[in-house]
Amino acid sequence: MKTSMKTFGPLLVLFAAMLWATDAPFRIHLTQTLSSNFIVLGEHAIDLLFVLPILAMGWGDLRKLSWKEWGAVAFISVGGSAVASIAFTQAFHYVNPSVAILLQKLQPLIAIALAAIILKEPLKPLFWLWAGLALFGAYLISFPNLVPQLYPGEAFNPNVAGAALALVAAFFWGASTVFGRFVLHKVDFKMMTALRFSTAFVFLLALNAVQQSFPAPGQFTLNDLVFIGVIAIVSGVASLFIYYRGLQFTQASVATLAELGFPMAAIFVNWIFIPNSALVPMQLVGVVILLGAIWGLSSYNHKEAKVEVVTGTSAK
Repeated sequence: MKTSMKTFGPLLVLFAAMLWATDAPFRIHLTQTLSSNFIVLGEHAIDLLFVLPILAMGWGDLRKLSWKEWGAVAFISVGGSAVASIAFTQAFHYVNPSVAILLQKLQPLIAIALAAIILKEPLKPLFWLWAGLALFGAYLISFPNLVPQLYPGEAFNPNVAGAALALVAAFFWGASTVFGRFVLHKVDFKMMTALRFSTAFVFLLALNAVQQSFPAPGQFTLNDLVFIGVIAIVSGVASLFIYYRGLQFTQASVATLAELGFPMAAIFVNWIFIPNSALVPMQLVGVVILLGAIWGLSSYNHKEAKVEVVTGTSAK
């Protein structure tokens, strides 16, 4: 594989993460009348239509997976795609979107630790320099006055249940970055996306059946279908194709910091869709710092790829 992709891999992860932030306005509307379980099932049902041909054409590739890799797929699908999405959506019932998104900044700490333990990724001083800058930029984006508070015009509502649900989502999404990188050693990004959505759909269908989360006749509207479709395509299948393509060439410890594009993009989404939510200059400074740090991490990822090639270790 060309090591040049090691430079652009983190940028693809960044772009995919920014797409994840686009679903908050649609998700808020849907949670008013539909259960979180059904919303996420609906997303995966639409995504499944896109990935079924990939599964059919690449069925033979699944023989490459060991039981450990199948376990990782199960974790990603059930934990990262289903449970995390449900928990994040359900958190909107208890806290405003900015609180839920803010707590996702704990993902890098989870993923970096797991990348070092499970994938044995080296965390060199230069990595920590860029990581520190990225986290500082993300902090400025969330706290432009340098003290913990939300965006102007929003009330801080630290409901314990909502915060716990958001943290559950952060854990599963952070860990899924590491396990996704693990599985990508055997299958390509298209099959990884297909496995995630198809396995999660089976779990979600059973979950909705057991918990009877399906809406009553007439409760599910055409408008709901359109909103679920937007979420499923933009922040679902399209973003994950891009995400896993980038992750295929990116260390998990680098990718998790590029995923800070999610809360970065969220401030612009909130500015547009949430009343009285305004951007302040310090947040824009944070955006510049974060983007600069991610560009530095892209260069770091490229250099580490060259080291892996020279030493003969896996460069995938």
